[in-house]
Amino acid sequence: MVQNSKTKRGRPRAYDPDTALARAMAAFWDTGYSATSLDDLSAATGMNRPSLYAAFGDKRALYRKALDQYRAMGEAAMADALASDIPLDEALRRVYRTALSVYFSGETSARGCFMIGTAVTAVVVDSELRAALADGFRSFDRAFEDRIRFAQQNGEIADGADPTILAQLASAVLYFLAIRSRAGETRAALEAAAEGAVAFICVTAKPKARRDREDRTPPAR
Repeated sequence: MVQNSKTKRGRPRAYDPDTALARAMAAFWDTGYSATSLDDLSAATGMNRPSLYAAFGDKRALYRKALDQYRAMGEAAMADALASDIPLDEALRRVYRTALSVYFSGETSARGCFMIGTAVTAVVVDSELRAALADGFRSFDRAFEDRIRFAQQNGEIADGADPTILAQLASAVLYFLAIRSRAGETRAALEAAAEGAVAFICVTAKPKARRDREDRTPPAR
């Protein structure tokens, strides 16, 4: 006897994949890759182990999905912050303000950067994750470098300045903010540090003639 295929129905999906991935990311973010167990992930997502495996694969596969998701969100946020219709210094401020809002988004304490906080230790023994982390860092470098080159072409940055080095410095500020926020530094202190970094990058690399002209301009009253 052949059953009518129209009467067959699969079990309805009992979870939302985006919500489950976000909750898994939060669990990894709080305790790190190695310290987050499958039981922790089950509790965070509300899914039992078989369901987790069916939906995402093993723990490493789930973590990789979370890492890729975080990177995609970071790249989108940077693209928005580094808009070309505002001065470079304000674009950098927007990047750091956005980053700090993420780093201080933990429910009980600052969480810092997901990539740095969870992947740096895991990549020591995992070459594939190490390559993914390095590629993520290079992606942020490229975003900064493209924006700094644009500023250079428009006279904000001196012709002799090296956009690659300035971009690496801008990225290093992100890592500083991420680590120090997770270590308990206050947001106000890190906002001040970010402002100092913006001034260093933009003022020291500004064309000398432009610096001299601005120095001679009396302050607005």
